Amino acid sequence: MEQLETKLGYNFGFRHGFCEECGGRCCTGESGYIWISEEEAKKAASFLLMDMDSFAKKYLFVAKGRLSIIEKEYNGGHACIFFDEKAKNCSIYEVRPAQCRSFPFWDYYKNNTQEALKECPALIVL
Repeated sequence: MEQLETKLGYNFGFRHGFCEECGGRCCTGESGYIWISEEEAKKAASFLLMDMDSFAKKYLFVAKGRLSIIEKEYNGGHACIFFDEKAKNCSIYEVRPAQCRSFPFWDYYKNNTQEALKECPALIVL
């Protein structure tokens, strides 16, 4: 049976198990900030068997006083540096930041359902 996740205030639901089918649309597209806390960055560094300083120098930058993950060029747009282009998924999925874990339930999508539906094929309108 399909697992449907819903959140109060959203008129769509997220069908778990569809991520493999979309090719990583939530990890690719327009450039933007990929916020990561210091604690999340430490977990990602450990996951990649790196020390925090090396991880930060290679994968992070500071924007608006916060840490963000760098992007790479991909298919005429951008992708998170941790987007695996061959597997079409997140290479640090187990320790991905809260911003990624909370997708597609972002405040922006509460009033932009059609945009959310374009972004994520796992969504259905309730």
